[in-house]
Amino acid sequence: MVKNSYDGSVNTEESATAWNDQLLENPHAVADKRSRVQKMFAAIAPSYDLNNRLHSLWMDQRWRRKAVKLAEVRGDDEVVDVACGTGDLAIEFAKEVQERCQDRDGDATQSQVFGVDFTYQMLPLARSKKQPTTHTKPFYKSPDGTRCNWAGLSGASLPVVRWINGDAQSLPFRDSSADVVSIAFGIRNVQSVPTALKEFHRILRPCGRVIILEFSLPTNPILRGLYNFYFRQILPRTATLISGDKTGAYKYLPESVNTFIGREQMVGMMSEAGFVEVQQFPMTFGVCVCYRGYKR
Repeated sequence: MVKNSYDGSVNTEESATAWNDQLLENPHAVADKRSRVQKMFAAIAPSYDLNNRLHSLWMDQRWRRKAVKLAEVRGDDEVVDVACGTGDLAIEFAKEVQERCQDRDGDATQSQVFGVDFTYQMLPLARSKKQPTTHTKPFYKSPDGTRCNWAGLSGASLPVVRWINGDAQSLPFRDSSADVVSIAFGIRNVQSVPTALKEFHRILRPCGRVIILEFSLPTNPILRGLYNFYFRQILPRTATLISGDKTGAYKYLPESVNTFIGREQMVGMMSEAGFVEVQQFPMTFGVCVCYRGYKR
């Protein structure tokens, strides 16, 4: 049994689902949105990747790679990917860090990329994926530039990404400790967008970058109508069939996008949180947008 989000009364029907038609009129105004989102993602975690690939027509990975490029990653950057889900964006960042490290003839340090998600059930799926590793040091360079083993010890392979169960609104990182903070398809799921943005700003170092990848709606009325027909009529049925979901997750998805703040509002919120040079980069006819801002 759970309390009704609006008047505090008990509603037994809501105990079987995270989202019903009444709540979906404006899911962002629901008082216990956080716990409902957590329950929803825990339920769909096993089929999350399959539905992402299938219903984005395999574009979701391309969007993530574009976001990584916009982050302007350097080899010594520390990256925090918030709402990491099953780890796709964090792993893309780890690959980029490794590549940049190789460009400067070095190695990524252990846990240089952090994937954070408040739905614990997502994290074992992220850990199970193939991801870049680095070596511990007992290595040194001899005067002739060759790489030698120190005292006959062998280095251990360690993951570049560390997975953490944590909340976007209260991140377990020190002030000014990250160079890049990212969140993909997660900012609309937090309880308070301004609170999350302030947290991102807090943990970034000066000149750090925030990358927000999120669904949007095409600005062209015809494309918007076609997209919403697919988004509201087809996707919820097929995705629910694949996942066996009973929480209403794939009814929540289109309504959470349609009722979320617009692009200019997002840019304004990022600026209010302290970010400068905020830009938006629409992709695939505007169904996805990447926002980038800098900490002064």
